Amino acid sequence: MQAEFAVIGGTGVYNPRMLTDIQELTVDTQYGAVPLKIGKLENKKVAFLARHGSKHSVPPHQINYRANIMALKKIGVKKIIATAAVGSLNEKMAPGQLVVLDQFIDFTKSRVQTFYEGSDKGVLHVDMTNPYCPELAQKIIDICPPSIYLHQKGTYVCTEGPRFETPAEIKMFKMWGCDLVGMTSVPEVVLARELGMCYGSIAMITNYAAGISALPLTHREVVETMSLNTHNLQALIMEVLSKLNSTQQCFCSGANLEAGNLG
Repeated sequence: MQAEFAVIGGTGVYNPRMLTDIQELTVDTQYGAVPLKIGKLENKKVAFLARHGSKHSVPPHQINYRANIMALKKIGVKKIIATAAVGSLNEKMAPGQLVVLDQFIDFTKSRVQTFYEGSDKGVLHVDMTNPYCPELAQKIIDICPPSIYLHQKGTYVCTEGPRFETPAEIKMFKMWGCDLVGMTSVPEVVLARELGMCYGSIAMITNYAAGISALPLTHREVVETMSLNTHNLQALIMEVLSKLNSTQQCFCSGANLEAGNLG
């Protein structure tokens, strides 16, 4: 069973409600088995992957990112739209609004970051000048209707989790120029680039980050805000998918050409 497009659903996006004729399958990879759903959107086959599992049973630091991305590659996926629930460090980016990510800062600590760990596969120093596919990002921006409040760019800092950040950490991230904070985009976006797939991410702001919010942070608040605004997110994803073609005219597909012995 093949699909050229995929949606990776984050917190609050556990089911592919935008798809029809859904079939479930498990894809075996050398990194582990991955449950997927494949359905139809108009005349397109679209895969859906619940990043945290269908019942949010996998915390961010234990997600098998390599297995997930390799599974999508094995079924033929060329373009990925990922969702992310994020906290805002930028007072101009409010809860309920959407952001197209364009840059990240990696503050994770223990995650495997690459498929290329030497030996037979060699080494790959993949370019991250534009970590999120610019072509896919522009498509999202162009298609988004005026009724949906969409910020056209945002810098995302990825923390290890599963705990929320301290106010001191948030203060530091703001000094670095970060707009948003989350726990899942890295290494997901890096691994997709290593395998030559276009990866775009639409972030849903669910709360202001620690020290900016006057209240303690809770996962319940994140889920509740997502549930109130999921219709906008899903409507945008459906519209983008309906207008995508599988041709890759960007640099993403050739990102791994240097893989191997770099000596």
